[in-house]
Amino acid sequence: MKVFLLLFLVLIVVALVLAWRRGTAAREQRQLDDARAEAQRWYERLGGQVMNLHADDAAARQALADASERYNAAGGQLQQARSVRQFQLARESALEGLAYVRAARTAMGLDPGPDLPPLMSSQGAGQLTREREVTVQGHQYKAGPQPGADTPYYYPGGRVQGRPVPAGWYSTPVWKTALGAGAGVLGGMLIFDALLSPGFGDMGYGDGYQDGFQDAANDFGGDDVQAGDFGGADQGADFGSGSGGGDWGGGDFGGGDFGGDF
Repeated sequence: MKVFLLLFLVLIVVALVLAWRRGTAAREQRQLDDARAEAQRWYERLGGQVMNLHADDAAARQALADASERYNAAGGQLQQARSVRQFQLARESALEGLAYVRAARTAMGLDPGPDLPPLMSSQGAGQLTREREVTVQGHQYKAGPQPGADTPYYYPGGRVQGRPVPAGWYSTPVWKTALGAGAGVLGGMLIFDALLSPGFGDMGYGDGYQDGFQDAANDFGGDDVQAGDFGGADQGADFGSGSGGGDWGGGDFGGGDFGGDF
């Protein structure tokens, strides 16, 4: 009798374990299927935009070229994805591509379309709302909220070497230069820091960011970095903290156009 009861208890435990495993496997499969469908949805939407949009404007062409690059990257990621995380990365690539599409449509004078879900990579990076100009080692670099002949490169916001790069239009893709190799790394970071450093106004990044900028400036010689348009009363307004309400305060610092649901 005791043996029978023991066997009965063992069977119950085995049945419960099998049921739990089946439930876990089913739940994981649903999560995987949902992540795949979500990534595929944004990928297909990006493909439709890339195939149907054509531009003569240089800034719009560049943005569409970047969107196409993200479309190809998302397609490759989708083909190789086997986990929820991998499908999430493919979704992020597709959303980045759509951010470039929105920029291209803006440059073309078209309605950019509905807002996108926030990009994981652009969280906390903010958005430029005023034109910037700085001279680094005899070369001028510009950035601003709108496309132009001098600022044809769009960036949806993100982090470079751990530092935030706000969304906006740039005269040169400083985020790519800063991720390069050799001397280009320091050169690119110096340009980036000169454009965006709290050394030209307090953006609320804290002492670590400003120390990093000063180190870069010292490496190249402080006299080589000039303030350009970053002087005077503009500093407080352009780079005010969250409580200051300037260009980096309030709504401008929370992802801007990339909030909301598509």
